[in-house]
Amino acid sequence: MNKYIERLYNGIIKENPTLILMLGMCPTLAVSTRAMNGIGMGLSTTAVLILSNIVISLLRKIIPDQVRLPAYIVVVASLVTVTELLIEAYLPSLYSALGIYIPLIVVNCIILGRAEAYANKHSVGLSAMDGLGMGLGFTAALTLAGIVRELLGNGTFFGISVFPESFEPVAIFVQPPGAFLVIALFIAIMNAVGIKTRQRKLVESDGCDMGCAGCAMASECKKAEKAAPSETAKGGSESC
Repeated sequence: MNKYIERLYNGIIKENPTLILMLGMCPTLAVSTRAMNGIGMGLSTTAVLILSNIVISLLRKIIPDQVRLPAYIVVVASLVTVTELLIEAYLPSLYSALGIYIPLIVVNCIILGRAEAYANKHSVGLSAMDGLGMGLGFTAALTLAGIVRELLGNGTFFGISVFPESFEPVAIFVQPPGAFLVIALFIAIMNAVGIKTRQRKLVESDGCDMGCAGCAMASECKKAEKAAPSETAKGGSESC
């Protein structure tokens, strides 16, 4: 598969930031009450993702490691400010609906995570495609969640009433618990069709249940470190 197409596929399906990597859950739960809100937040984040990945990839050999994260935040904050001003100027209704979650894109773990994990190590073209793939995957998850929550919670589809007047909306779906239920449903569907979350992959491949405190392997590593700290430092950490 072409490297550029692979970045798109990974972001939308294989490494979907919301449904597979479990990132960006705060805006997902908060703004996905309506499908249009999900599209607006998703596309805003996509624009910032693409541009921040490009800028960080261009500057990756210039930014010192000691100030890497602060530099990323400055870049992302600048791009988010421009995006926020554009939305406020040209889409005031969307700006009112999204509210505080637009400036909070600055600290969205998807953006900072891709900057650190990918854009900092790869070319501009691949970084841009990675940002596009991740952004589209995030947009798709938000939009699908918004469609389901809007249909069941308000009886509308993109603001258009689709059910008869006798339909009684299920109010829980426009509240945070409804968002958890919808996201859990999507994750269950993806697992059912064989697209596994990162946590499930760890459980199946390494026997890891994410419970580090009670992990037998972690206990053995601690014993080894106490018994022979120098040997563990040289080679024992790989097995732990």
